[in-house]
Amino acid sequence: MKKLIISFILLLSVTVFAQTEKFGKELTLADKTNISDILLNPSEFEGKTVLVEGEILDVCPMAGCWMELKGDAGNQKIKVKVKDGEIVFPVEAKGKTALVEGTVYKIELTQEEAVEYYQHQAEEKGVEFDPSTVTGPVTIYQIKGLGAEIK
Repeated sequence: MKKLIISFILLLSVTVFAQTEKFGKELTLADKTNISDILLNPSEFEGKTVLVEGEILDVCPMAGCWMELKGDAGNQKIKVKVKDGEIVFPVEAKGKTALVEGTVYKIELTQEEAVEYYQHQAEEKGVEFDPSTVTGPVTIYQIKGLGAEIK
């Protein structure tokens, strides 16, 4: 009887901790797109809705309004951005795996806008930023998150 109770508790623990958290809209796509494919040919994916999966490298510590996913090749990463308050990703999700559905979009920044953008990112993360590292206009591709599942 004691073994049965212990087995039940272990099964319950695994079930509770293995649950998937859902954010935003239900995922509708079945086929995943590699993050590396998006980053290698971003204009091909611009405006398209994709399903990507990756380890969560970072989450916005201020409002949970973005998370960075590790790409499937090298040191790649892509940011998933949501409207502030619409979806709030938990900071504790770092290191977990996310399945995200969203639309790929482009941000074009002048050098001045890029400095402001990266300065803001550094402030959110509490790290130093050297404006001289931005040497010209910048184009960034991100995913506008519609829904996510975090395991």
